[in-house]
Amino acid sequence: MMVLVINSGSSSIKYQLFNMKDRTVLASGLLEQIGEKASRLKHRTRQENGEMEALVQTDPVTDHIKGFDKILGVFASTGALKDSDELFGIGHRVVHGGETFHKPTLITSAVIETIREQIPLAPLHNPPNLLGIEVTFARRPDIPQVAVFDTAFHQTIPPQAYWYALPYELADSLHIRRYGFHGTSHQYVTKAAAQYLQRPLEELNLISCHLGNGASVCAVRDGKSVDTSMGMTPLEGLIMGTRSGDIDPAVIFYLSRKTGKSLDELDALLNKESGMKGICGVNDMREIEDLAAAGNERARLALDMYCYRLKKYIGMYAAALGRVDAVIFTAGVGENSDLVRARACADLSLLSIILDEQKNKEHASGLSEIQAKDSPTKVLVIPTNEELEIAEQTVLCIQGSENN
Repeated sequence: MMVLVINSGSSSIKYQLFNMKDRTVLASGLLEQIGEKASRLKHRTRQENGEMEALVQTDPVTDHIKGFDKILGVFASTGALKDSDELFGIGHRVVHGGETFHKPTLITSAVIETIREQIPLAPLHNPPNLLGIEVTFARRPDIPQVAVFDTAFHQTIPPQAYWYALPYELADSLHIRRYGFHGTSHQYVTKAAAQYLQRPLEELNLISCHLGNGASVCAVRDGKSVDTSMGMTPLEGLIMGTRSGDIDPAVIFYLSRKTGKSLDELDALLNKESGMKGICGVNDMREIEDLAAAGNERARLALDMYCYRLKKYIGMYAAALGRVDAVIFTAGVGENSDLVRARACADLSLLSIILDEQKNKEHASGLSEIQAKDSPTKVLVIPTNEELEIAEQTVLCIQGSENN
């Protein structure tokens, strides 16, 4: 049973091909700079010995249709997938499902149009996601295809957590509310935590920290998302690589009056020029940690701010949940920065969160516990795998539709 997972960007197609019998990746790759003269495909194919063999092709790819055909051609030439008829299904990442999509959804023409209606909520992300769907659906409408939404996991958040304190009728009519993102990652690691702890997910209270260039924290009660740091857009919440996270809304009005910048310019400033990059000029956490260690004051400030904000959210969600069985760190920074983990958990014994400094530093890869022996709350490092989660949800959705 083979499933192809596609994450389509405005000028790129990221993909993974899974054998769902053993959850192995048969092939993966990234086709970038679509529509330019120097389009580049970086492709990897699993060999019989389990190693991945790399292939790089640089030649013009005019559009996503040609891009999809090129990917299928490489599958055939490398032996990963001889014929697309072998596919059980195709899973698509879609950033925003709005209030309409609460779970993975089998793609039809009507679903495509409904996803299109969500574009005002995610004008940067949904159009390229939708483009990937339209291309593959037009090429192979006979293969079941599923849309998996970043926002779906957070549809269980209660009203007191998702409403903003705006005039109710205005917010309701314009669908202004907290939606949350990184849902596929939060869902994957919470399920992995339940499996590791050998406890039913429905009995667990968890705080999941997805820390990458984009970052969010999710409060999970009885296996369901009940709050998350990102809001109507991915801009709210934690300080991120280039996003500001939480700020006083009046700062935007002040900046507009003082700088004369347009709304579009301020949007770009808050999303692309702020966060860690805005503070110290760098948005890669590894480089920031190196600069801070070397005495760079701006890098130290950025690191202080980042960890302080993260720690506050862990504290808030511990208070909201009342009982926390485990705190999870995942994604690039969460999985690899022992410094961020240590500082985020420092002095949280009041909340029954106590880190073992040595275990935290020794963590190398894979799922591991890094809490102290006397810590009532587990602290887990769990590598995320959003693509595998999409593949698994794709299979379940297709099988569910076949049984109805």
